[in-house]
Amino acid sequence: MAKAEAQVEKIHKLKTGKLLRKFLGQKYLQLMVLPGLIWMFIFNYLPMGGIIIAFKKYRITRPISEAPWVGLRYFEEFLNDSNFTNILANTLGISLLKLIIGFPLPIIFALLINEIRNIKFKRISQTISYLPHFLSWVVLGGIFTTWLSKNGVINDFLIAINVLKEPVSFLGDPKYFWGLALISDSWKELGWSAIIYLAAIASVDQGMYEAATVDGVSKLQKMFYITLPSITGTIAIMLILQISSLLSTNFDQIMNLKNQINISRSQVIDTYVYQIGIGEGRYSYSAAVGLFKSIIASFLVILSNRTSKKLLGRSLY
Repeated sequence: MAKAEAQVEKIHKLKTGKLLRKFLGQKYLQLMVLPGLIWMFIFNYLPMGGIIIAFKKYRITRPISEAPWVGLRYFEEFLNDSNFTNILANTLGISLLKLIIGFPLPIIFALLINEIRNIKFKRISQTISYLPHFLSWVVLGGIFTTWLSKNGVINDFLIAINVLKEPVSFLGDPKYFWGLALISDSWKELGWSAIIYLAAIASVDQGMYEAATVDGVSKLQKMFYITLPSITGTIAIMLILQISSLLSTNFDQIMNLKNQINISRSQVIDTYVYQIGIGEGRYSYSAAVGLFKSIIASFLVILSNRTSKKLLGRSLY
């Protein structure tokens, strides 16, 4: 028994020494990671101590330690809020549209870009598709507001091709908001989101394509039977991340496109937290709503990760 324990300890020391030597051999690379870790600790982990105010009646005029405990009061208040159903429906509605329709679009776009053989045209197409990502939603909010007004270019175009008979105020009618959120977000992020899939496609063994060409396989068949299966792991991971953020709509986008007329279809959890937290100063209540959203997101990550691992054999962890 003592001999076995000594052997285990020896193996453990060898592994520890190997890891230490590897770390020291990469010390400069490890030091480059250090600023990122410090930033993450300061801005992501340190503020988590403030979560406690979700369970306290906090006022900014006194320290958190002096605030009285209220338990789950603010969680119950949110669940019983008259706006809860509408806010949850808007959040899930927009997020599910982006998941069902918006998520596959970058994959399809990456597959199509990969089939372009003219290198110059391919690079131009990629560059043009990336550009909208670098525009702020503050800028795009103003552009879309102008384009989608009754006198905007969208109405002029739709009337010219006889789709509409008279101008429509798209941002002034709540029924159009979900569709506009989907289209504007897909247009802005399509090219940028496709980068990771293009990178995954670039790592596919080219020998498989050559063998398929010899066997007379068409380009469409290569796409479905070689390219897609080869990037399944990347798609699975991105899908897990997308599902985990179902309750986190694009705050910048919604905030710049919503108004008092379309608020019945544009008010989501993120904008609601901003409104009651920053606008009304109800910090404890807004912290409770934010924590509620984070708990659901954690559950979705675990559920989607286990499902992906069981069905595809691919997962985040």
